[in-house]
Amino acid sequence: MNQRPYTVVLIVPTGVGASIGGYAGDALPVARAIANCCDRLITHPNVLNGASLYWNLPNGFYVEGYALDQFAANSWGLRPVRNNRVGLILDQGIEPDLRVRHLQAAEAARATLGLNLTDYVVTDQPLGVELRIADSGASWGTIQNPDSLLRAADVLIKQEKADAIAVVARFPDDCSSEVLHNYRHGQGVDPLAGAEAVISHLVVRTFQIPCAHAPALLPLPLDPDISPRSAAEELGYTFLPCVLVGLSRAPQFITNKSQQPRPEDIWADQVDAVVIPASACGGSAILSFSQLPVKIIAVEENQTQMQVPPEKLGIKALQVNSYLEALGVLVADRAGININALSPNLSSLRCLSQTIGK
Repeated sequence: MNQRPYTVVLIVPTGVGASIGGYAGDALPVARAIANCCDRLITHPNVLNGASLYWNLPNGFYVEGYALDQFAANSWGLRPVRNNRVGLILDQGIEPDLRVRHLQAAEAARATLGLNLTDYVVTDQPLGVELRIADSGASWGTIQNPDSLLRAADVLIKQEKADAIAVVARFPDDCSSEVLHNYRHGQGVDPLAGAEAVISHLVVRTFQIPCAHAPALLPLPLDPDISPRSAAEELGYTFLPCVLVGLSRAPQFITNKSQQPRPEDIWADQVDAVVIPASACGGSAILSFSQLPVKIIAVEENQTQMQVPPEKLGIKALQVNSYLEALGVLVADRAGININALSPNLSSLRCLSQTIGK
């Protein structure tokens, strides 16, 4: 008898200093492990992007954060694809030499990986990215010319028939900042992540197609003592390769429930489990999933700058110490095994009262 696919959502919120997943693709090992104990893994670019490094997960679904929120709310569905035509937007603010480096990365993705890219567009104005750190410690940011970004995306979608959009915006260089120094040494928050989310959210919300962002930066001074967790961002001149790979197979969004359904479509009510850092349960997606019959697994050791555990929000969650323990829960759940049976302390069955009305 065929059973429905066991589906897991892995969330590590962006720009909140997660000790696992807050750096350059350092949650990829977690994603790879979970992908091997489920049929479908839905996660987002913050988990899968590793600058020049990436990993093909045949059962993985690369879903931008705003779209993931819509999916969790059961407003949007996910439709798997064989491949997407990826359109590339380059910020006019990128210097000529740095622009060439990013174009070479795109050409390499076509020639070496066989990805399907459209011709590219340069924005008609510099995007003007500005970075901020909130009082909570989370990173965020703004862009001065969002309309320029949307006009470029519109050209790629209408003229080039792009199915997904990769954006490369020029980010401020701040080699001497304490925030960047801490990040390179495995502490604090990614100073770029919050602004990156703003850019991709804007495109996805406006056009309802997959989008992800890669920042354009000048190479940093060599530092032999950086953390292994941030080392992927020290390679090469661009973070674009992982974005192009992710978008090449990112699922399309079903934004209208009246669309003709397909057997492979995925909706939130098909999700079996969600894995989240225990201190970061205040996001839109997890609040939506908490209203569904989904097993929520909160991982204690993945500390963040947020202080929002599930119990503060009335969310019923199974709290575990580590991702290794979370993997054990997922394996047991997929097998239909009561996890309490794996403990030496199994309580006895109780007799229920048949008295009615008391």
